[in-house]
Amino acid sequence: MGFFAFLILGLIAGAIAKAILPGRQGGGIFITLLLGVVGAILGGFIGSALFGVGINEFFSLSTWLLAIGGAIVVLLVYGMITRRSVR
Repeated sequence: MGFFAFLILGLIAGAIAKAILPGRQGGGIFITLLLGVVGAILGGFIGSALFGVGINEFFSLSTWLLAIGGAIVVLLVYGMITRRSVR
């Protein structure tokens, strides 16, 4: 997958992860992109390690599910870190 396709995937996966998770998560579009890309990398790594499926094609359902799942995990961790630093 190309660099720009991976950025678009990360942006969309981060936005979907923010929509799925309840509550207020800080950060704007740049944080969403960054967390989505990191989540896509994490999802691809976990998917290839556990299931033998990685992030290969942009229009593959497994790619999107792994990217969104990874973005949710990264967003949860980011929320725990920012919640602690605010208090």
